[in-house]
Amino acid sequence: MNPEIIKYNHNYPFKTSESFVWFVASSEEQVVGFFPVEVRKKSAVINNYYVSNNDEDVFLSLLEAVINEFMGAEKVLEAVVQKPHESFFLAQGFEIERTWSLYLKMKKKYEEK
Repeated sequence: MNPEIIKYNHNYPFKTSESFVWFVASSEEQVVGFFPVEVRKKSAVINNYYVSNNDEDVFLSLLEAVINEFMGAEKVLEAVVQKPHESFFLAQGFEIERTWSLYLKMKKKYEEK
């Protein structure tokens, strides 16, 4: 994997398995971002994502795609978010559940019908 992408993730390796669904954004045949989502029994968790240059449009497109995919799945949508990206998740209706030094655990709040 590209060392710059690993550095973006605080030098933590990206992991995957059969329980992950990957959302990938590309431009001109180049990957510009990805959101791996771990699907668990009662939740779907965004974790260890990457967006080139922290591009807001790419970031929000990926986040909206994940929300749209899991909105009706009767699963709680959670995310482990790097602190600089907090505003992107807040704008999409996530709330902070827990705070660490570099990350936030956030949960999507859906409006009652």
